[in-house]
Amino acid sequence: MSKRVLTTESGAPVADNQNSATAGVGGPLLLQDQHLLEKLARFNRERIPERVVHARGSGAYGYFEVTDDVTGFTHADFLSTVGKRTETFIRFSTVADNLGGADAVRDPRGFALKFYTEEGNYDLVGNNTPVFFIKDPIKFPDFIHSQKRDPFTGKQEADNVWDFWAHAPEATHQITWLMGDRGVPASYRHMNGYGSHTYQWTNAEGEAFFVKYHFKTNQGIRSLSSEQAAEIAGKDPNSHQTDLLQAIERGVNPSWTLYVQLMPVAEADDYRFNPFDLTKVWPHKDYPLQRVGRLVLDRNPDNVFAEVEQAAFSPNNFVPGIGPSPDKMLQGRLFAYADAHRYRLGVNHTQLAVNAPKAAHADNYGRDGLMASNAYGRDRKNYEPNSYDGPAETGRPLSAPLAVAGHTGTHEAPAHTKDDDFFQAGELFRLMSEDEKSRLIANIAGGLSQVSRDDVIEKNLAHFHAADAEYGKRVEEAVRALRED
Repeated sequence: MSKRVLTTESGAPVADNQNSATAGVGGPLLLQDQHLLEKLARFNRERIPERVVHARGSGAYGYFEVTDDVTGFTHADFLSTVGKRTETFIRFSTVADNLGGADAVRDPRGFALKFYTEEGNYDLVGNNTPVFFIKDPIKFPDFIHSQKRDPFTGKQEADNVWDFWAHAPEATHQITWLMGDRGVPASYRHMNGYGSHTYQWTNAEGEAFFVKYHFKTNQGIRSLSSEQAAEIAGKDPNSHQTDLLQAIERGVNPSWTLYVQLMPVAEADDYRFNPFDLTKVWPHKDYPLQRVGRLVLDRNPDNVFAEVEQAAFSPNNFVPGIGPSPDKMLQGRLFAYADAHRYRLGVNHTQLAVNAPKAAHADNYGRDGLMASNAYGRDRKNYEPNSYDGPAETGRPLSAPLAVAGHTGTHEAPAHTKDDDFFQAGELFRLMSEDEKSRLIANIAGGLSQVSRDDVIEKNLAHFHAADAEYGKRVEEAVRALRED
């Protein structure tokens, strides 16, 4: 069998890939050595800006199979028939660390899922927790700045982390999740995934429902203690990547069962919690879980950079039958996610193989820009409407309209009867076993005791006291003991 010929990027064969061209034996290099210059120039440009958040990630392909009839709630085609399968791509990630960070750290995990449906790509962007730290996107840059490396010390600082949380009482619920037993999943396979936000489903009759997504792992929940996580992160920073890759290569295909909670739109205004508040959950006794289908991962990417690092998800990628809700964090992300990819990957990032529709055809009037790859014939116009049979609008909205009223301005979210920042955090604490409570207290105290300012510590302690008297008392005592050592 003849060997494949190494070529330059223009396709010319390379004569020597071991020695640069020089002016005589041992002489200086020649500017005319096109192969050398091309290799060095490309090498300098191999990296793109990493994600500001969710930089460290892993991904896999698979499929979603419908197991239960949900056509009474949504007319989304990929959910229309029991047994129907849709190709998917998922990206798991940590939130705060850089691309070179360790997998086994105490941090929320991104759970971003792309459905390649026949009506276009549908992106569901969530986490492994059903809630988040804040409920208004205007606070998001400040929150992330507080959790990332300090501009002076160049490392994460307990003072910054807890100072922000001291001024964000709504974070108490998520802090209780993060510092609890599920704060460090043993692997990506052994954690749940959540849409986290509230979305909207619309059925064929135009009836609308608000919906929350729950992906329950079929491998069972497994988590690491702080001590186990530190040991694993030191031995193999790529532990979660290794586990996911090897499991799929062995044919041990991880899977999740999708359940949803559905709330008729008319019930949202009078519900006891604000149903669009990302720091709160809907209790299952109010809106029970309803099974939808099964997600299975069965194929690893061939190239991590091309398919995982360049994977781009946007919660604004909806399909008919699914749309947004008034969730303020979701509303901010409808813009921010796609804009991040336009910056990192370019305006034509949707033409990359991992991001392009597979079961549908993208046909619009977007043209040109960096790395444009779509070729259009001489009769393809770049404006609409036109007289040349170009693609035209359907007149059919993807989802039901959202009712709005009132005056423009910077308003606080409307208060519902049980809308406080601490009730659900206290409920979560009271659900824990004694061992779970002890580990939670130790994890919180370990971080909070490192804070240098007493007033910041006191503000945080007040949040735990407000959530539950025992919770606050035990955190306060643990912090005091560590600071006296």
